[in-house]
Amino acid sequence: MTVQAAVTADALVVIERPEPGVAILILNRPQSRNALSRAMMGAISTGLEKLAADPAVAAIILAANGPAFCAGHDLKELTAHRTDTDGGRAFYGETMTQCAALMQSIVACGKPVIAAVEGVATAAGCQLVATADLAVAAETATFATPGVNIGLFCSTPMVALSRNVPRKRAMEMLLLGETLSAAEAAEYGLINRAVAAGRVRAKALDFARVIASKSKSTIAVGKSAFYAQIEQPLADAYAYAAETMVQNMMTADAKEGIDAFIDKRAPRWSGC
Repeated sequence: MTVQAAVTADALVVIERPEPGVAILILNRPQSRNALSRAMMGAISTGLEKLAADPAVAAIILAANGPAFCAGHDLKELTAHRTDTDGGRAFYGETMTQCAALMQSIVACGKPVIAAVEGVATAAGCQLVATADLAVAAETATFATPGVNIGLFCSTPMVALSRNVPRKRAMEMLLLGETLSAAEAAEYGLINRAVAAGRVRAKALDFARVIASKSKSTIAVGKSAFYAQIEQPLADAYAYAAETMVQNMMTADAKEGIDAFIDKRAPRWSGC
């Protein structure tokens, strides 16, 4: 495995490149359960931006070091700003805006992002899982949006959660604040697979490897179209998807893929 230098001097995140086409962005703040401090969110955003711009990367795995995937926002950092002259309002606003931008950058990234979850994923950590395009978790992993238990409703995690699991399941998680097992998370549709502990990154790599074998341009078109159409009324979604298919049909990779299928040979993707 080739390990690239951390993208931040204090190694809040580390990037690994286990095989061609695949990069792993690893949250590396285990002593704080990978909580999303302002610095941590900045490091994740920087790493994602770097990988999104790298033509050699076809799929990104989002993983974490330590016993927790991500415990949500850094409550100690938030609490420290209670003593600001405005009671912390400006800092809290900046923090939530930064978090929203991070989540939207995952959706906007032209490369599929696969969450590989071991340990707990709570609050904004659960939001990261819900926001990722695919998610694999250890059977021992747990998930929760427990803000209601401490008087802070998980309103921003709610955005991703309500778009990825059925409405009543989302409300159950948000209103009760209870912990879900990986099996329940799979049943809800929050994750794609629950696998044996120690097999999470391997399964995420399986997904990434398959994605990396496809046309990069086609994957980028498809991911963008998925998120664009899902927010539209049915007729608008069909009109948008039809035009997207026409544009896709005109690409070199679509021609090559169809020709290869007809000729019964493996396609040779150009990424165009």
